[in-house]
Amino acid sequence: MKVRIKENAFVARLAAGKLKSSGAAIVFGSTIYLHNTTRQEFLNNTTWVCHELKHVHQYRHYGFVGFLFRYFFQWIQKGYYNNRFEVEARKSESDVSLLNGVEFI
Repeated sequence: MKVRIKENAFVARLAAGKLKSSGAAIVFGSTIYLHNTTRQEFLNNTTWVCHELKHVHQYRHYGFVGFLFRYFFQWIQKGYYNNRFEVEARKSESDVSLLNGVEFI
């Protein structure tokens, strides 16, 4: 599975602002957008990589629009932290099997 990484992404900057965080990653489809972190810093953080890869898998499972709809509905109902997709991603942070077959481009 090919996963694209985009550094200095405006959409990730918006996410960082919303989360009140200095750095952020946000996934749309099979692209991970980064703000205030380099590609190498991100890839060196296996926990963070696994978290974001779980979101890539969620997109693949539900489809692009299907996932966005479900994610934002959860976000409206439960907020960011208790959103079931974020809970699932946090639980997957130590699942290094998510790295199998991934090619970062």
